[in-house]
Amino acid sequence: MRSAGTEENARIKVTAGHIGWADLIFAMEKKHIRRLQSKFGHELAGKRLICLHIPDEFEYMNEDLIGLLQSSVASYVDEFGL
Repeated sequence: MRSAGTEENARIKVTAGHIGWADLIFAMEKKHIRRLQSKFGHELAGKRLICLHIPDEFEYMNEDLIGLLQSSVASYVDEFGL
């Protein structure tokens, strides 16, 4: 599992390489999905893109955010055997 952001000030910005590496892509908000589709439309072909509907208002590594992310992706982890 890897993490990258869509914002200009993201600590690690998502690249075409990240998209190419991934089989399953999670985004916290719909605006993140729109940005990914706009910038990496071709690279996203055949990829599964999932919106977690988690507001992007948390500080990096916030404990509440980590808990939300873990519970939100758990069913996908089980489904895909990750």
